[in-house]
Amino acid sequence: MSSFCFVHAADLHLDTPLEGISTATGQVREALIEASLHAWDHLVELCIAEDAAFLLLAGDIYDGVDRGVRAQLRFLRGLERLSERGIQTFVVHGNHDPVEEGWSAIIHWPAGVTILDHTDVQTVSVERDGRCLATVTGISYARRETSENLALRFRPRHLAAAASPAADHSAALRIGLLHCSAISSSEHLPYSPCSLADLRQAPIDYWALGHIHKRQTLGDGTPVIAYPGNLQGRSMKPSETDAKGALVVECADGRVANVRFHACDALRFAALHADVSTCADISDVLDELLQAAERRRAEESGLPLVVRATVDGRGPAHSLLARPGVLPSLLEELRERSVAQLPFLWWDALSDATRPQIDRDQIRERHDFAAQVVAEADALLADPIVLRHLLDELNRELPLRRLPEALRQLPDEDLVPLMAAAETIALDLLTEEDEQ
Repeated sequence: MSSFCFVHAADLHLDTPLEGISTATGQVREALIEASLHAWDHLVELCIAEDAAFLLLAGDIYDGVDRGVRAQLRFLRGLERLSERGIQTFVVHGNHDPVEEGWSAIIHWPAGVTILDHTDVQTVSVERDGRCLATVTGISYARRETSENLALRFRPRHLAAAASPAADHSAALRIGLLHCSAISSSEHLPYSPCSLADLRQAPIDYWALGHIHKRQTLGDGTPVIAYPGNLQGRSMKPSETDAKGALVVECADGRVANVRFHACDALRFAALHADVSTCADISDVLDELLQAAERRRAEESGLPLVVRATVDGRGPAHSLLARPGVLPSLLEELRERSVAQLPFLWWDALSDATRPQIDRDQIRERHDFAAQVVAEADALLADPIVLRHLLDELNRELPLRRLPEALRQLPDEDLVPLMAAAETIALDLLTEEDEQ
């Protein structure tokens, strides 16, 4: 049995500034500046630890055409370490680092490093002990604005083996390396858009894709079509939060046997929520936030964290947090208490999603529209049969906006808590109008 593994990574964006630098100081600022480079170092160490046959980099090595010398030299140093251990590296460039628009301070690459061509699809083989382990076929972007569906170029005539005639190709894994938009994403422009059908039509066993920063595997696994996500989170966008890294792909007899994720990030962006419903004063709110942070810290493998926190819940804390200057002061206190800890936790922002307490007895005495809402809700809550008749009437009277089938089939006992929640939403909206 011929078995080996390779590592698939993408979207390194080396030396790109991470969000939060403008407000961070000291060790936090330094960590935000260095994070992408440290993540690259971790990726190199992963390849060595896994004894990978090769590394695939699916585009956006750098963040822009003005590639910094520091980033290029750090990239070169990592490739040299891999080359010294016989680990090959295959690279395609993407929309952030197109070949014809980028400046390169490096002309000569270490042995075993292949930058795939930008004029047409190119196939290169990986050989070991007279056997061809895999063929890697890919194409780099010539220019940033690449709208062509490059997946259509991956056809049999391009995938002819590039190995020596003596090498055995009977169990070679066929890999496609491409920076593209195989799915729509509100956070990424559609460079080289393609469909899953386009990818499946090519004679490829494993598609090593880049561009989409959220890690995911597409389709039914035949072929394997994978986005590893970016190597280091860069902001609080949904696709940038939580663990970031690379995919370790284990192969046997010309097929993919297993794909597993390995984190490589140097620090992590995370959303944090704290329920302050029972908090009576600001010190209680502070304690709840710090406890939520400690719980999250324990979940993140000891990595430094950049968090954007939201307090929510219904209670007396709402009126306290709404006072001018309270949130900024609370944020400053959180930073002072957390930044000296190791690993650090940096509070990037704090927002208030709390709601005021609702005194239904007090509202009944007001004799306004809110009081009518409470009175109607009381009547419906007291008699589930009346509530069922109301839903049936709504379903008849609003044919263009019919109630979901699941709602109409709910048992009567489930309608009561649903009605109570609807009343709360209505009173919240009326409260907002009064505050405005």
